[in-house]
This record gives sequence, C-alpha cells and structure tokens, in this order.
Amino acid sequence: MPSLTEFLIVAALLFGLGIAGIILNRKNIIVLLMSIELILLAVNTNFIAFSYFLGNYVGQIFVFFVLTIAASEAAIGLAILVVLYRKRHTIEVQNLNALKG
Repeated sequence: MPSLTEFLIVAALLFGLGIAGIILNRKNIIVLLMSIELILLAVNTNFIAFSYFLGNYVGQIFVFFVLTIAASEAAIGLAILVVLYRKRHTIEVQNLNALKG
C-alpha cells in the first residue's frame, strides 16, 4: 500500500497540471474545463488519502458530492459550448468576449 506522502505527491502533480493548463492555455475552453477537472481530481485524491489514513469515512463520502458537481459542470459546460459553437462557429475565448442573452 502506498504511503500518504505518495498520494499527496500524485495529488500535487495533478493540481499543478491543472493550474498549468489554466495559466498556459487561455484560448480553448475545452482545455480550460479539462484543467478544472484535473484540479477537482487532485482535491478528491487528497480527500480519499486523508480519509483512509485517518480512518474517517467523511472524506470519502464528500468525494461523491464533488464528483456529482464535477459531472454536472462538465455536462452543462459542454452543452453551452455546443450552443456557442453552433451560433458563432468558434470556441476560442478571445472570440467569445460578449456573452449577452
């Protein structure tokens, strides 16, 4: 069984990749959404690791709530992107600066 430190290193790497994806790529909205999902995955990894090593199952239950929010965010975000692409024929952030109803 891996130690707590190894879980935290993996979570830190995932979090760093997510932050790097947000900072380095400011053009494509799909990559931004995937970077947010990586950050949420890193947080879930921390919740599960601490929950397991402390013997408290509250963190593992909380992961289900975070996964539910992440799934709904991905579904709604992709639906909005499909509508934007059909209307404007692009999903680049620079071209989507005026989102009016």
